[in-house]
Amino acid sequence: MYQYEYPHPAVTADSVVFTIRDQRLHVLLIQRGQQPAKGQWAFPGGFVGIDEELEAAAHRELAEETGVTGIGLQQFHAFGAPDRDPRERIITVAYLGLAPDEDLQPVAGDDAAAVARHAVREVPALASDHGDILVMATQCLRQRIETTDIAMSMMSEQFSIADLQGVYAAIMDEQLDADVFRDWVLGQGWIEQTGEFSD
Repeated sequence: MYQYEYPHPAVTADSVVFTIRDQRLHVLLIQRGQQPAKGQWAFPGGFVGIDEELEAAAHRELAEETGVTGIGLQQFHAFGAPDRDPRERIITVAYLGLAPDEDLQPVAGDDAAAVARHAVREVPALASDHGDILVMATQCLRQRIETTDIAMSMMSEQFSIADLQGVYAAIMDEQLDADVFRDWVLGQGWIEQTGEFSD
């Protein structure tokens, strides 16, 4: 039994999964099949079990609602405005993930009526504060690709620097100078050159 003198909030875990499709940054969304916000698009997520780790809850909800498994998730922020959910006071812990588009085979499940990738520039109106979550997730992603090798999770085992530049350009939503990018990425020490050339 858990008893408290004062009301206390519930906790959820949401996942913002990005991919590159048609040379543009996309995000994985579910269409809510239940109230609140039934029919609106949102990030896959749900309540954290009483004996469940936060990241485990994020992975579980992602799998249940989209069928997507096996991708890395990194916590990036918590959102807790008192009125963000009409059911009760709910704080959500948000996770960021990246995956190659070909690795995503989403299938709607659990309380998701549909699941789809949406171009970040063209997302529909999102439920609750998920629009704010998307803005912060996008900013966080752009910061992290400049200081970490997180973008490598979008690449196959072998890739060209031009392919990697395309990923960076899609995430940053801007054109990048090829020579400047090559010098910068090789200077980071994140990739090993094979000496092979792509057509």
